[in-house]
Amino acid sequence: MKKTSSNEKQFDKKLSLQRKLKNCVMPQLINYGNEMLRVSPKGIEYSTSGGRSWNMRYSGSSCGTFIDLLPYGNELLAVTSKGIYYSTSQGRSWNMRYSGSSCGDFLSLADGGRELLANTSKGLYYSTSGGRSWNRRS
Repeated sequence: MKKTSSNEKQFDKKLSLQRKLKNCVMPQLINYGNEMLRVSPKGIEYSTSGGRSWNMRYSGSSCGTFIDLLPYGNELLAVTSKGIYYSTSQGRSWNMRYSGSSCGDFLSLADGGRELLANTSKGLYYSTSGGRSWNRRS
């Protein structure tokens, strides 16, 4: 049996961590008006103290697990485990915007100016309808 060196063990630990993190998407902390919003394991939290303290804004389960947030025009968009949701109430309530499976799992959203961009498990997609329909970026 081959003896494993200390360097090999460290390399194996780093490789294992990289594999675990490869599929992780870190939700961003966003400024929204005079508040900060973030995704927590329990839902959406907000801070009016520059992040020194946090309060729960939304803790419902009907939207699935929140992954990412994006201010978009007069709406707040969210990537969840069930698709794209939108809020016109600063995240207090949410409505389904898109739940199709042809794009794969949504990972993050970005405001591309004239279009909404989505990183998904099947690649980069864009929407010119505020996220109501999506096309693959070739």
